[in-house]
Amino acid sequence: MIRSQVEFLRTGWNGPCGVAIACGIYLMKQDNLSLTGVERHFDEHEIIVSKTDLKGRITYANDTFLRVAGYRERDILGQPHSIIRHPDMPRCVFALLWQTIEAGREIFAYVINRSANGDHYWVLANVTPSFGPDGKIIGYHSNRRVPRRDAVEKVIPLYKALCDEEAKEKNRKDGMARGIKMVTGLLADAGMDYDQFVFSL
Repeated sequence: MIRSQVEFLRTGWNGPCGVAIACGIYLMKQDNLSLTGVERHFDEHEIIVSKTDLKGRITYANDTFLRVAGYRERDILGQPHSIIRHPDMPRCVFALLWQTIEAGREIFAYVINRSANGDHYWVLANVTPSFGPDGKIIGYHSNRRVPRRDAVEKVIPLYKALCDEEAKEKNRKDGMARGIKMVTGLLADAGMDYDQFVFSL
């Protein structure tokens, strides 16, 4: 498995790319919500926009976000952004994302999100820190666009391998650490960092 994934990292991408975010709890545990297997889409000219505070709680969601995710504004404001986390999204990718934006840097990522009814949708997101007048981070801003389908098809098997690796541990924290070890090892073997991986998809 490791060897095949390293080979994927070396040869499986072409053209430019990006990344995106999302996560999961909403008045009930996301794990208790069923999946429909139905994929939602939005137009290429549309942008899904959200803002969060430092703890990842949603402070703003635009109309495209609300429509695609299937939530009303009053129900989503104040909720953790993980409300839209899909179980097929590796936790280790979010760990890398948070590590990057908390350090004051932007990040791009492909993310599969879950709508309120259990549908799913893929996005290519750019997540950036928002700074106050004193230069300190006061929150986070995410723009998500329609991803290239060929890039998504390349990401799916890698994300599955990472999720399978995380699932080898009963404890979620231990599983995430296992996933981080795997993805950082794959990137090191391929001779690239995460940003290079994202932009080579």
